[in-house]
Amino acid sequence: MSPEILDEKEITTPVTLTLPNGRLNPAAVGWSRTPLHDTSGIGRGMQRWGRNKRWEYWAVTSPSHIIALTVSSLDYAAVHEPWVLHRATGVSVGANVTGILGGSATLPASLGEGPARATTKKLWIDIEEVPGGTRLRATTDRVKLDVFAARPEGHESLAVVVPWNEKQFQYTVKDVARPASGTVSVDGTTFRLEEGESWAVLDHGRGRWPYSMHWNWGAGSGTTDGRVIGIQLGSKWTDGTGATENSLLVDGRLHKISEDLIWDYSTTDWLAPWHIHGATADLTFTPFYDKVSAINLGILGNNTHQCFGHYDGEITDSDGNRIRVAGILGWAEDVHNRW
Repeated sequence: MSPEILDEKEITTPVTLTLPNGRLNPAAVGWSRTPLHDTSGIGRGMQRWGRNKRWEYWAVTSPSHIIALTVSSLDYAAVHEPWVLHRATGVSVGANVTGILGGSATLPASLGEGPARATTKKLWIDIEEVPGGTRLRATTDRVKLDVFAARPEGHESLAVVVPWNEKQFQYTVKDVARPASGTVSVDGTTFRLEEGESWAVLDHGRGRWPYSMHWNWGAGSGTTDGRVIGIQLGSKWTDGTGATENSLLVDGRLHKISEDLIWDYSTTDWLAPWHIHGATADLTFTPFYDKVSAINLGILGNNTHQCFGHYDGEITDSDGNRIRVAGILGWAEDVHNRW
């Protein structure tokens, strides 16, 4: 299989994701270095009810812990989860709640226009923009989290519209390598996440999806050769759309990768090395932990293998330089959804 280089449009001015009739605005298709899309048309009225998907997902990696927060509304259901992995012991603690309809979720119409919150009997999550970054907080009966994800001046992120057709499309913002600091407490024991060693990644999503979807997502943050490196990779769900969600971040500057990269990995041994490669990238991902989750609620189904580990290899930046990647902590996942 040979790599395919795509011609993707960079968007540099604000644009609405949807037309007044709720269909995809053709002018919105492309990518940007900062969030420029007005996504307020998603989740309003009865246009394609049941197909609207809105979420905020944050992951924080550190030498001691990996943390994930999800606040989401899928129209007919809301799925929320705080999750913490203690890397030294391999012990994880989570609280996954699936509610009927989306009443337990508060989500901004567009990124940055307000807080994202989830409130149920089992958990509380609050994600709020504050001066200089984003504050992430969560509470369950076993976990308390308070983390600040800084946004350095000039820091860029990848925003992409993936168009399956005029009625089904996704706007995603993948914001990697955000310096993180704060605390996480598990069963009363508190651990500090030190800035310079801890990193936060945002996956912001707004769109209207097909019922069944299969995707890969990979991301990583850290330092190599004295530079801050952020990796953002995706596959399968963008195939045939003319869009990719692949990029490299070096010291806050985004380098778009307009190539459908090839993902080679074992679906019988998830902890075997993964190989993600093409003309612009040659990366080996070596997992140490597989977060397995499955949901089967009739209309709603999910099967996920999210593997955490380290990236090594090379990626080509926008200037044609091969950038070395060594020991960058992150994840690669394989997800099948019926939603």
